[in-house]
Amino acid sequence: MWIGFCEFDYLLGDVHSLKQKRSVVRPIVADLRKRFAISAAEVGHLDVHRRAVIGVSVVAADRGHVVDVLDQAERSAAGHPEVELLSVRRRVLSGDDF
Repeated sequence: MWIGFCEFDYLLGDVHSLKQKRSVVRPIVADLRKRFAISAAEVGHLDVHRRAVIGVSVVAADRGHVVDVLDQAERSAAGHPEVELLSVRRRVLSGDDF
């Protein structure tokens, strides 16, 4: 078993409230879930209106598949013009690592 996860740290554009932030972040999370059949959620900077961290994870039997899905998700995460992707943290673990 292989487990991979990424954290995408975003700077949001012209956002002045948490309500506006949700209207930007929710479609990104929904797109990642739908396109790649992965788990995704906002996981950081929850009370800051111009920053967001979105976490994604994938589980598969093959390490190569996990890496491919995370690569595609990262490209998609960077492709949203309304936000700036500041950094990406990634980790891939084997079931033997636990």
